[in-house]
This record gives sequence, structure tokens and C-alpha cells, in this order.
Amino acid sequence: MNIINPFVTNGYAGSAYFCDRVNETKDITSLLRNGNNIALISPRRYGKTDLIRHCFDQQEIKNQYYTFIIDIYSTKSLSDMVNKMGRAILDVLKPKGKKHWETFLNIVHSIKAGISFDAMGQPSWDVSVGDISNPNNTLDEIFHYLQQADRHCFVAIDEFQQILKYGDTNVEAALRTYVQYCSNANFVFMGSQRHLMGAMFVSPNRPFYQSVAVMNLNLIDLDKYWEFGRMHFEKAGKSIDKALVEQLYARFEGVTFYLQKVMNVLYMRTSEGGHCGVEDLQPAIDYIVDFTQSTYEDLMYQLPEKQSLVLKAIADDGKVSQITSGKFSKRHGLPSPSAVKSAVNALLDKDLITQTKGVYQVYDKFLEIWLQRQ
Repeated sequence: MNIINPFVTNGYAGSAYFCDRVNETKDITSLLRNGNNIALISPRRYGKTDLIRHCFDQQEIKNQYYTFIIDIYSTKSLSDMVNKMGRAILDVLKPKGKKHWETFLNIVHSIKAGISFDAMGQPSWDVSVGDISNPNNTLDEIFHYLQQADRHCFVAIDEFQQILKYGDTNVEAALRTYVQYCSNANFVFMGSQRHLMGAMFVSPNRPFYQSVAVMNLNLIDLDKYWEFGRMHFEKAGKSIDKALVEQLYARFEGVTFYLQKVMNVLYMRTSEGGHCGVEDLQPAIDYIVDFTQSTYEDLMYQLPEKQSLVLKAIADDGKVSQITSGKFSKRHGLPSPSAVKSAVNALLDKDLITQTKGVYQVYDKFLEIWLQRQ
């Protein structure tokens, strides 16, 4: 793959542009190849999905196994999830040839009406949620395919805690049963809401209890990221100050997504033979925030007034631990603590803020910076 900027901000581009995670890659690939299921937990934007793509790209996996990654973050029902699973499986099998995808389509009888073929005979997954009249039957067919596939399968389900929001309360138990008896596949359950994922896999009264190896993904070490950044700058005939990377790392608390976004801009703005110093950091951050300003303005316009006021207050404080205290409301001129609590719950539902161990903060750090300027 020809990469113009080595600080990739959208997806996985190969091992040459992937920073560290050597031990995690070794652990995940070894666990999967030895028949284990895994729960991989970390806040969003730490790089869970790209880590799994990196693991699936290892020679000992990609040449011997079928690998599927299914993102269910946007799903609201079992039908949604089943639709995502079917589409992801077909997308992986199509490039492998007719024999591979035909086997899958011959098993998923319940959604055949939603499969179309182009002039070359290639299938397309045109299934809508409405086409899945019985999602339990379709789920059964998908697991039947996994069980009899001609290669062992590794299936990663991203934002797995989303199943807890489905109306069907039996989904968790049903999936556990399917996973338990699917000997031809192993699973990685990825999740960003630690308390929900922890409860699912660590609580003795839950179906998935003691069924997985639980891994908590930590931040990439500063020194590892510095070496990664320095190497790519030098490879292009550029240089960068270590102090800049240290300040960037501290500013965004080591979260991979933000490091990559800012480094991408710094690299873009540094000409061949040029040097990137500490003084270049803030202009790069400003560039990203300014670029997204109109989107943030639209977002704030669409929020109810109380929610926008509370979001701005959280951004101004950075991190808030006693969010329903009278002190917090008074300091920011907010309505009553009960009204603040209602706004906070709405903002959590919209993923505009996060809550970890009782501490609230704005989810998007660039949005936080923009709000602090207002």
C-alpha cells in the first residue's frame, strides 16, 4: 500500500505504520490459535480495532484462518446485529472466490431475498433489517456456517456491550450458547464501556462468566511512540523534537487517536529537510479544531439548551467528579442539580461525554478544546 503520510488516521494500513503493541499482538494471536476466546477492553480511541486487524494480518493467522470483524456500535436490535454479521462475512469471502461465498449463501436461507448478483455473478448483501423476519433463525444459520466452514474462523465483535441495549433480554444467553458450541471458531469481544464489559465477563451470574481471557488494553508507552514518530520523520528526511512528542502525549493523555491526528498534521506541515519543534504543536492542534468548527457549531445548535450548557461546563473544567453538586452548578450558572443530572444522562446516551469511576469528561478532546474557546 502506498502511504503518503505514515501517521494513519483512518483504519489499518499494515505493520509498517502500526506502533508497538508487540506483546499484545503476541498474546492475542497465541490465545486465539490455542482455542481461547478473548474480551478486549479499553476506552474508545485506544486502537482496539486496529490492534485486532494487525493480529489478523499476521502471517500465521491470515494464511490459515478466516477472520471477520463486525462493528455493532450502531446496532439497536438483534436484527441489526445479524445484518452486520452477514454483510461482514460475505465481504470477506467474496474476494476468495465463488466456492467460498457460495457455501455461506447456501446456508443462510432466511435472507436469500436480500442477496443480489451483478452481471459478473458477484453477490451483494442488500439485506435490510426488515428482510430479517426471524433474526434468531438467521443467527442460527450464521453460526451453522461458522461451524462447518472449511477453515477455522476468528470472529471479532466490536463494541460488544451494545447487545445489552437490545430489547431482547435473551441475546446475551443465546450468544453464549452459540459461542460455547461453535468449535470451529474463536471470538474476540471488544468493548469500550469497562463497567458493562466487566459485568458481562466477570460476574458469576452472567452467561459469559469465565468463558474468555479478559485483556485490558493500556496506552502505548511514550518512549515507544516517540521512536515510532522519530523513525517516520527521519525516513522522510525530516526531524522532530522529542519535547514536542512528550507535550503532545501529555496533552492528550497518550490516547492513540489524538496522537495520530496531530502527528499527521505535523508531518504534513514539515517539508523535506525541515524540523518540527515544540512551537509547531499548538498551530497543528488549532488547525484540526478550526477545520471541524462548523461541525461543532451544528452540533451545539442541535442540542437542547440545558445539555449544551452542561457540555460546555464539563469542557471548561476538563474533568468533573461531583457533577450533581450545587457547587458545580453554581460555578457555571447551571440550573438545579437534578436538571444537570438529566442533561448528563442525555449527553452520555449521545456519547458526547464519558464517565469512568465517577469522573466525567467530554468524549471528543478536539470538541473540548473548541468549547473552551467559546
